Amino acid sequence: MRKSMTLEEKKKIIRDVRAWIYESTDLNRIRDDELEAVIREHALLRLEEGSVLTRPSELAEIVSGVFHSIRGLGILESLLTDDEITEIMINGTDHIFVEKSGVVTRVDAAFDSEEQLREIIQRIVGQAGREVNESCPIVDTRLPDGSRVNVVLPRISAIGPAVTIRKFSKDPMTMERLLRLGSITPEVANFLETLVRARYNIFISGGTGSGKTTFLNALSGLIPPEERLITIEDSLELQIEGKPNLVSMETRNENMAGEGAITIRQLIRTSLRMRPDRIIVGEIRGEEALDMLQAMNTGHDGSLSTGHANSSRDMLSRMETMVLQGASQLPLPAIRNQIASAVDIIIHLARHRDHSRRTMEITEVLGVKDGEVQLNPLFVFEEDEDTTMEKVSGKLVRTGNPLIQTGKLKLAGLKVEI
Repeated sequence: MRKSMTLEEKKKIIRDVRAWIYESTDLNRIRDDELEAVIREHALLRLEEGSVLTRPSELAEIVSGVFHSIRGLGILESLLTDDEITEIMINGTDHIFVEKSGVVTRVDAAFDSEEQLREIIQRIVGQAGREVNESCPIVDTRLPDGSRVNVVLPRISAIGPAVTIRKFSKDPMTMERLLRLGSITPEVANFLETLVRARYNIFISGGTGSGKTTFLNALSGLIPPEERLITIEDSLELQIEGKPNLVSMETRNENMAGEGAITIRQLIRTSLRMRPDRIIVGEIRGEEALDMLQAMNTGHDGSLSTGHANSSRDMLSRMETMVLQGASQLPLPAIRNQIASAVDIIIHLARHRDHSRRTMEITEVLGVKDGEVQLNPLFVFEEDEDTTMEKVSGKLVRTGNPLIQTGKLKLAGLKVEI
């Protein structure tokens, strides 16, 4: 007796059963439970015809594979429902990788064909009202649960359709959860809550997968519920709860005619006419940086955003470059003055060698001196005696430098020393 079927045997049976279902069943008239029963019955017939002995769990996998390939997202369904998986990477039909606890591994699964993968891609982008095709081969979109999706089609992608899915957390990130995870200390949590209440403008920097959006979500939760918030993202990811006066906006790609695109920059400008108390931009990547800085400088204190950078100092350099993309005529000293007057605090995040995400530094942005923006580190991450090459141990430690820019604390009526 055979103990289990091979992956190729399962794939062939799934292909055969699905082809039979498409030929013999009116999928527009059959309910999901009826469809599942028909799939199970025909799968059993196919197994008997081939004299294949299989376990109940394998039959369930076949039925699920056929059903989800017709009505769902195929083999993606099981990966999306696995709460331990944070990222799914599809490199063509046969190479699927997932990230669990910061570690990337290959999955023992594959799509039946490129046609099937393309069908699933069209279901994904169609759900969000977006398009992806040979004329528009790159798209950013999201799943109904909020998971972020990036799709790149051939011939831009040389390996076949490439799909990257950043899973959407079921539980919104809060300061309490960051404390439990050890990303921050109670002192830091109190410090950040004070800064948010006092309407300091805060930028979160870090590399890919360092937790920028997660941290932004936690900071957003500290905003008083009576304030009006406008959030702007490429794809809606933030899970801000308890804020009744909230408007969430996302960008839109151009259509097949090359028209209709709505950019982050346009949305920032639109948000200024929506009477926001605070503007939250998921990520600044280009010329929209100038609009965000101008918003921070014109009465929209307490705004938040993120950006890719390797350090707090690097975030400033990146901002300069991004502003120049949209206003190349501006002299560098003017740009640096704009940054120094708009951004109050930079929080830098990073992924360590053990794949853990940590808050590395909280830095105050001061004015410009001798042509350079001055930084005042307030907290820095220090490894302790328990750290090893395999496991990082440590915490954020206060540097002893006082917060210099205390004007907003006084305006907020907060008589604290931080």
